[in-house]
Amino acid sequence: MQDKHSFQRPGFVPVITSLLDDDLYKFTMWQVMLHQSPQATGVTEFRCRNTPKYPLSLLKQDVEEQLDWLCSLSFTQAEIEGFFAQRSYFKQDFLEFLALFRFQRKFIRVMTVGDRLVIRAEGPLVHITGFEIHVLSIVNELYFRQFPQEEALAEGRRRLAEKIALLKSFAGNAENLRRHAFEFFDFGTRRRFSKAWHAELVATLAREVPEFFKGTSNCLLALQLRLPALGTMAHEHLQKHQGLGNVQLRYATKAALEEWSQEYRGDLGIALTDVITMDAFLRDFDLYFAKLFDGLRHDSGDPFVWGRKALAHYAKLRIDAHSKRLVFSDGLDLHRCFAIYQEFANDIQTGFGIGTWLTNDVGLAALNIVMKLILVNGQTVAKVSDEPGKSFSEDLTFLRYLCSVNGVDGSWVDKLEGNNTEQALAA
Repeated sequence: MQDKHSFQRPGFVPVITSLLDDDLYKFTMWQVMLHQSPQATGVTEFRCRNTPKYPLSLLKQDVEEQLDWLCSLSFTQAEIEGFFAQRSYFKQDFLEFLALFRFQRKFIRVMTVGDRLVIRAEGPLVHITGFEIHVLSIVNELYFRQFPQEEALAEGRRRLAEKIALLKSFAGNAENLRRHAFEFFDFGTRRRFSKAWHAELVATLAREVPEFFKGTSNCLLALQLRLPALGTMAHEHLQKHQGLGNVQLRYATKAALEEWSQEYRGDLGIALTDVITMDAFLRDFDLYFAKLFDGLRHDSGDPFVWGRKALAHYAKLRIDAHSKRLVFSDGLDLHRCFAIYQEFANDIQTGFGIGTWLTNDVGLAALNIVMKLILVNGQTVAKVSDEPGKSFSEDLTFLRYLCSVNGVDGSWVDKLEGNNTEQALAA
């Protein structure tokens, strides 16, 4: 660990300057943790799924300094009053918790293994959950600072202009449109080229195509630009219940959905489906939950297959699909969004959360980085995705058992023996 005042060195430029520079779903999940499992502990780890142009291990000292700086920050009263207090689903005790909160440097370590950068957060979940998006933003920006900035920004602006022209061209042809409107959102905080480019891009979209661009997952930009902040839950919320020990493993998804329903009472009603595959999710997503939640979010597997399964499920439950929404958020660009929209938007509302292709499309190869929850209360937790490369577990025995109790074919796990699970699945 670097000296806690290392960020005061000449030339230090912080990546994160506000703790509000984070995605909404981190805060919504955080409040649930504070209320329902404040004593739970966990471990999260940083992973890079692709091969960078140069080793991320070279960033170790810079990452250490940025984390020192991050742990010196706190939420301002203006942020608490201007953002959190304006949203009724955030409770007063959570606002008071945030007013007191600071990241604790002792809960996060930076290491290297060969060319790999290893970042591990370990401690109470209510203290470590917030590291995720900040760590990803820090690594991304530090990495891309190594490339010519003006050249990348010029290319990013050129590509953004093309995207805006494509949107206007698509909407200008009535044959492209469906019963429900085409809407998309910025979901790109975690993999952005830089904080400054992120802000410029979101402001440009809000100004140029407000009829299509409906908000951002980034809370700071939502506050500064007076945009809707979007997001509900991520995999972390559902995975957490695999390790809490308060329900049998088979009922972890139901417990997660019930906890969310009780906490938010109808707000924030988009449920994530791919922690243990869409098929297993739908077996738990009964009439009670299907009526309570406003819709579903896709994050892995074939979106067309997934969407048809969702529509069939609503039809089976005799629910009017026009009152629901399908949100797609897996590796999207506009062409992909248009195809999905045209397939489903006559039957159900749709929305598209676009990440890397918006915030890091500047002519350089993007990093595919994540920070995964791997342990809760000392128990392995896992993700059995609809796309093998997104599945993950530290313990293959647990992965087999999780598949078994949820009625998922786990025969593919056998080929992972002796390998790093995520690397083997991605390969």
